[in-house]
Amino acid sequence: MDSTSGTGASPPRIIIVGGGFGGIAAARALRKAPARVLLIDRTNHHVFQPLLYQVATSILAPEHVAAPIRHVLLGQGNTTVIQAAVTGVDVEKKVCLVDGVPLPLPYDYLVLATGVQHSYFGHDEYAEYAPGLKTLTDAVQFRNKILGAFEACERTPVPRDHFELLTFVIVGGGPTGVELAGAIAELARQTLAAEFRRFDPASLKLILVEAGPRILPSFDEALAAAATAKLTKLGVDVRTGARVEKVDAEGVLVQGERIRTGNVFWAAGVKGSPAAHWLGADADRAGRVKVLADCSVPAHPEIFVVGDTACLEEGGKPLPGVAQVAIQQGRYVGRLIAGRLKGKPAPPPFKYLNKGNLATVGRNFAVMEAFGIRTAGLFAKLVWAFVHIQFLVLTSSRIGTLYRWSWKVLTRQRLARLIIEPGSTRGARSPLVPDQQHAVNGVDPTSTTTARS
Repeated sequence: MDSTSGTGASPPRIIIVGGGFGGIAAARALRKAPARVLLIDRTNHHVFQPLLYQVATSILAPEHVAAPIRHVLLGQGNTTVIQAAVTGVDVEKKVCLVDGVPLPLPYDYLVLATGVQHSYFGHDEYAEYAPGLKTLTDAVQFRNKILGAFEACERTPVPRDHFELLTFVIVGGGPTGVELAGAIAELARQTLAAEFRRFDPASLKLILVEAGPRILPSFDEALAAAATAKLTKLGVDVRTGARVEKVDAEGVLVQGERIRTGNVFWAAGVKGSPAAHWLGADADRAGRVKVLADCSVPAHPEIFVVGDTACLEEGGKPLPGVAQVAIQQGRYVGRLIAGRLKGKPAPPPFKYLNKGNLATVGRNFAVMEAFGIRTAGLFAKLVWAFVHIQFLVLTSSRIGTLYRWSWKVLTRQRLARLIIEPGSTRGARSPLVPDQQHAVNGVDPTSTTTARS
């Protein structure tokens, strides 16, 4: 008897790889399915990626944007979660190869929601000097690096002679780059300026680099212009049509100009996970698996790929790599599998419901286009906040995030300004500043004379 029919001696086995938006949505849709569901992820937590930049800039603590996957799926008796790394798939034998698991794990249905990785467009050597922001670990390391730059400035006798300490370059003008630039600007000038004695706000250089003709290319041009104006008001130097030519230990080369800095952050591109290679499936230029209208892999109706890992076209264009696509696809696939196990007819092809685009710039400004409404300013910011609160998976995360946001609006204070990585202060010192700089020109390193005087 076919085990996938749900009538065999043992329940069908469903493996979900990835605990992001798509994987969690698929698992939740399978909560009542007559099957054994196994969710595998490299970490034990689900991360709300759109708010990672707020961890990186000390607005939120890690626990506000992440939740243990087992807790998220609490009460689903048919679901097991294991923390491990999938290293391959044998589509003929219908098994997953998992690091640390001695035997391959068999499946009747497989859902791949493995997300994307940073793409340096053929220059992987940039990764060492220009980290990206995709995981909770990335966000904490960003925070250490940003705060560490100000600490390095504080222990440098004449900060004005070392402008590279407080020069930040963000590569990529999409929502992540725009939101990160605005948040760093406010962190420096509204919070840290009052606490650090040698930091002169006028010495801060924030540069947002975009290779395309404008930032926020997925937004209406007028909204992108409004966001540019807001960033400029915050002191961000927005450079469009500017291609990065090199990133190394001394900084970044942009259109022939050498910018000396140890603070380069990458938000310019992504590439697919190894899923296409595992499956031997066709992929697009970004490495995403080309799937059919029901999110299944051609010739393999038991394998589904969702979210950023999948390439599904609607209207002649691939669906964007945003959370809503992953959530809707994960839910669709979960319900499709559950229905198939119960002998129900196949649902119509997947159809994405575009709920609009949102991006925030600073504490009281955002841009929004949704359901025919295009606006920028405080109203868009309130909508942005409401939407993001709603999509946090735990009530405790919503309450904690709302409290932190309210406190920041009222006081402009950020309560998560912690450098917690062991030894991070060693890495915070700029390699461009000699270790013995304290003795230069006879300046006492313990002096509290500020660079503003």
